[in-house]
Amino acid sequence: MLLEPVIGLEIHVQLKTKTKMFCGCSNRGEFEPPNTTVCPICMGHPGALPAINSQALDFGVLIGLALDGKIATKSNFDRKNYFYPDLPKGYQISQKDLPVAEHGSLTFEFDDGQRGKRAVTVRINRVHLEEDAAKMLHGADGVSSFVDFNRGGTPLAEIVSEPDLHSPAEAKAFLQELRLVMRYLGVSDADMEKGHLRCDANISLRRIPEHPEQENWALQLNPKTEVKNLNSFRAVERALEYEIKRQTGLWETGQPINIQSTRGWNEATGETVLQRIKEDSHDYRYFPEPDLPPLELSELTAKLRSQVPELPAARRLRLAEEYGFSEADIRVMCDDKETADYAERVMSELREWIASSPAADGSRLDWDKHKPEFARLVSGWLLSKLGGIMAAHKIDIRILKITPENFAELLTMIHLKKVTGQNALLLLEEMALSGADPSIIAEEKNLLQLEDLSGLNLIAENIVVGNPKAVADWKSGKTNALQFLVGQMMKTTKGKAPPDLARKLVEDELKKL
Repeated sequence: MLLEPVIGLEIHVQLKTKTKMFCGCSNRGEFEPPNTTVCPICMGHPGALPAINSQALDFGVLIGLALDGKIATKSNFDRKNYFYPDLPKGYQISQKDLPVAEHGSLTFEFDDGQRGKRAVTVRINRVHLEEDAAKMLHGADGVSSFVDFNRGGTPLAEIVSEPDLHSPAEAKAFLQELRLVMRYLGVSDADMEKGHLRCDANISLRRIPEHPEQENWALQLNPKTEVKNLNSFRAVERALEYEIKRQTGLWETGQPINIQSTRGWNEATGETVLQRIKEDSHDYRYFPEPDLPPLELSELTAKLRSQVPELPAARRLRLAEEYGFSEADIRVMCDDKETADYAERVMSELREWIASSPAADGSRLDWDKHKPEFARLVSGWLLSKLGGIMAAHKIDIRILKITPENFAELLTMIHLKKVTGQNALLLLEEMALSGADPSIIAEEKNLLQLEDLSGLNLIAENIVVGNPKAVADWKSGKTNALQFLVGQMMKTTKGKAPPDLARKLVEDELKKL
C-alpha cells in the first residue's frame, strides 16, 4: 500500500515592533526580568482598553504583499475564547473571518536527491495578526508551574499554508525560505531557537491508488494531526518523520486516523504525545472584538506596496545574471541579507578599482569579459577567507570594520599580484581588527610582493642545499617534499615571493642535481 503524506504548516512570526500588539509595553520582555513589561491592558484588567499597534499592522500588510496575497480592503479583530493559565484575559485577540491577507503563495527550490532540483509552490491560505500568550515555565520538581506575562500581548503574524507539502524535508525547506523572507522584510528576526518563529505542523496520510491517473485521489484530505509548538527546523523534520511512521503503522493495521487531534513533540524521546482531541473553530466562540474598530486597508496597502524589498528568490536570480556568482555561493550569500548587501557593494567598488588600476604591462582588463573571474575572487575571499577570520574573532558582518571599498582594494592588490595570498590573509585579518586601508598596512608591515626578483635564484639554491633530507625524499618520489621546499622559500622571503615563481625556481634547482 502506497501512502502520501499531506502537510500544512501554521507559522507564528513574532513581529519586531517596539511595543506590544495592543498596549505601550516594551516588546523586548524576553530580555527583562519576568513580569516586568506588563500593564493593565496586556494583563487583561477590567476596563482596560486595547489600541492597535500601527507598525504591527504595517508589518502584517507587508507580509501579505511579499507572499503575493490578496490584501483585504476591510479587516477586523475577533475574540478567540479559551481558558488557559497563560491567557490573562480568558480570550485572545486574533482575526478569523477578515484576516489581513488571503490566497498568497511562496515558491522555493527543493532538491530531495531523487527527483533532482525543482521549484515547489506552496499556497498561503491566510495571514492574520494576533497577540501572543504568556510563557509557561514548569518547575524541575514536576509539580510547580510559573507564568511570565512579559510575552503576553506580543504581536504575532500567523501564516497558514495550504496542505501542499509532501515530505518532512520539503516542509523544512519551505520554513527556511519563509524565515528568510521575514528577515528580508525586516519584520522579524525569525529566530526559531528564541521563539521568534514557531510552527505547528498538520499532517495526514492518503492512499495512492493503483491507477492514480483515473482518480481524483490528490484532492482527498483525511483527518489531520496537529503537532504543536515546534521550535527548530530539525524538530519540524523529526516530528513529521515520526508522525509518518506512526500513522503508516495505523493504516497498515486497518485503523487509519479518523479524528483530528493535537499532539506535542518530545525532543528528548523523539516522539509525539497526545494532548487533546482537536477543537473546531466554533469551540472558540469567536465574535468581533468590540473594543477595536474595523480596519480599512486600501490606502495603507497602496502606500506599502512600493516598500516591499527585493526578496531572496529574486535576488538569487539577479546575482547570478548580473555578477556571475556560482549557485552555491549565491545560496550562502543570500541566506544572510547583510552578507549579500556587502558582496554587492564590494563588486561595485572592485569594478572601479579594476578600471583605474592597469596591469604591469599597462593593459586594462575588460570587466564584463572577466566578470566570472572577479565573482570567484570576491566570493572566495569573502565567504571563505574573511568568513573564517570573522568566526575566529567573533565578528558579525553588521559591525565589520572593513569597508567594501577597502575590501575591493585588497582584492585588486591580489589580482594584480602586488601581494601574495599568504600575506593577503595577514592583511585581511589586520583590516578586520583595525579597519585600516590595505595599502597602508602593507607598507607599514612590509607585506608587498617583492619587486626585485633578482635574488630569488640564490635563495632557491640555498634552500635546496640546506635541506638534504627533503631533497632525498623528493628523489625517492615523495611529492610533498617539493611543497616543503617551496614553503621554506616562502618563509625565507616572509611570504613576499610570487608562489608560482618560487616553485619554478626550486624545481629548476632540483633538476640540476
